[in-house]
Amino acid sequence: MKTLTFPVGGIHPPEEKHYTEKKGIENLPLPKQVIIPLQQHIGAPCEVQVKVKEPVSVGQLLASAKGFVSAPVHASISGTVTKIAPMPHPMGREIPAVLIESDGEDRRDPGLTGTSDFLSLEANQLKTKILEAGIVGMGGATFPTHVKLSPPEEKPIDTVIVNGVECEPFLTADHRLMLEAPDEILGGLQILMKVLGVKRGYIGIERNKPDAIETMTKRVDGCAGIEVMPLKVKYPQGAEKQLIKAILNREVPSGGLPMDVGVVVQNVGTASAIYRAVHDGMPLIERVTTVTGPGINEPMNLRVRIGTPFSELIDYCGGFKGKRGKVISGGPMMGMTQYSLEVPVIKGTSGILVFRDEDLRLTDSHPCIRCGKCVEACPMQINPSLLGVYVEAGGMDELESNRILDCIECGSCAFICPAARPLVHLIRFGKAEVMARKKK
Repeated sequence: MKTLTFPVGGIHPPEEKHYTEKKGIENLPLPKQVIIPLQQHIGAPCEVQVKVKEPVSVGQLLASAKGFVSAPVHASISGTVTKIAPMPHPMGREIPAVLIESDGEDRRDPGLTGTSDFLSLEANQLKTKILEAGIVGMGGATFPTHVKLSPPEEKPIDTVIVNGVECEPFLTADHRLMLEAPDEILGGLQILMKVLGVKRGYIGIERNKPDAIETMTKRVDGCAGIEVMPLKVKYPQGAEKQLIKAILNREVPSGGLPMDVGVVVQNVGTASAIYRAVHDGMPLIERVTTVTGPGINEPMNLRVRIGTPFSELIDYCGGFKGKRGKVISGGPMMGMTQYSLEVPVIKGTSGILVFRDEDLRLTDSHPCIRCGKCVEACPMQINPSLLGVYVEAGGMDELESNRILDCIECGSCAFICPAARPLVHLIRFGKAEVMARKKK
């Protein structure tokens, strides 16, 4: 079978998946308390629907979506609401959150109902269930799923791609999910296809996961219009635009979205969550998270309740190994370093990566040497070095015309740069400035 990829740019960082790729998913014991942020998604924060001292059940609505681009949040344990206030968040700032003390009973909200004959439901019924379940993109982007499933009439969708690439080094949560819950992923894909009224669906998986390719290929055998697509191992193969180019040879236009070329892309974790919401009636209250790296004693893939503090996952994995250097939410390429271990697992927490102090070979940044390596590596065919220079010089007027908003912040440029320039940080700052000017 032909191995596909995107044609321009990309890098090959060390995979480092050996820590957890052979380790099955374990259920983390119920936490004693959870911190449920009211914003775990791109878009408007939620509007709280509970009060302090109020008892809650698993799956009960805590806060409703405040706008179209928003997603509700639900209780992940049963217990009592003890606090509603700003609390630490993995994105680096305090966010209003609901703190729940567990009663240890794990009582399910009696109003939650599912259906085994889920494909008998109408498309709008399925989409409503997805919205009400608070499902967002679980690969890390956290874009509300129901919004992706509501394209304008002038942009018809003909293909759904389920993203099982997981190209970030170290992370294996999606890999294990494909091995252990293929029925959920297939069911989620079928629901997505029905909601969008399409007849063609693909599951993209990199070649470094041959067991997942085999498992999913066997599972989709006989499912009309659904195919597993093996992909070349190259970062960032799992980025939406690169994935669409690799599988369909369609190019999303500058400033455009996948819907502009008739495609919707969803992560395998999102597909699984969609299945659980419709089949079991359970909102998005847990996810699989990889806890890994050279600085953790026992790396694992854990099924975790949303709102569980990072510290509980790290303790369950045997604690730190050696002198702690850095803890990252996500992978090493696009993840964020954490200032506190009391931040909670949120819907987009794909991994917790721990480095020892000895693993961090930090070097000083030097002026650009004009080698062009960042340009060669950029999968979006922009000039990261030039954008960085403009940001440093305050030349904000030049950024948009040089396509800074097309940057997907994959980190390929910074990884390959021999001068160790902080290109992603510079570009991220520049993008924020451009967006602020456009709003004005």
